[in-house]
Amino acid sequence: MMRKAAISRTTNETDIQLELTIDGEGNAQLDTGVPFLTHMLDLFAKHGQFDLRVKAKGDTHIDDHHTTEDIGICLGQALREALGDKKGIKRYGNAFVPMDEALAQVVVDLSNRPHFAFRGEFPSQKVGTFDVELVHEFLWKLALEARMNLHVIVHYGHNTHHMIEAVFKALGRALDEATTVDPRVKGVPSTKGML
Repeated sequence: MMRKAAISRTTNETDIQLELTIDGEGNAQLDTGVPFLTHMLDLFAKHGQFDLRVKAKGDTHIDDHHTTEDIGICLGQALREALGDKKGIKRYGNAFVPMDEALAQVVVDLSNRPHFAFRGEFPSQKVGTFDVELVHEFLWKLALEARMNLHVIVHYGHNTHHMIEAVFKALGRALDEATTVDPRVKGVPSTKGML
């Protein structure tokens, strides 16, 4: 069974079409209107072995906030929908990723209970024209809509681009692990009998 989902979201601020295939090959077709976010989503897809297609139009003449936030919402919804009943998945994922001087860790639990925790300080407020605070906004909305525990720790680094890049690569790898089907798992991986 192909685990995939397509999400459409249209508001007065954004118009987004997003398709996610969990069991993919790391192929990304991205037109977000936010160049730095496009770069990060490309890394996420490649390192998670997800196929991801995003076509987004937003009010980027104001800033990148609404587009970044709404893509996070759509990606979270697609992940949740594509996972279905979650039978047979590993559920948990953990990845450390270095990027030159930076080290990031992402830990996930596909628990159906949304929670986001972030530890780390970015030295710059912008990378190019991208507001660094939007990384937190994107990840929080992703965790909320996917209904997962998402813990992000940036252990150290001094180049903000490298630090964020390590986060998105680690996010892809942690979700790849958590979404992997383990033949030893019978039903859902929970003593409750459901997730």
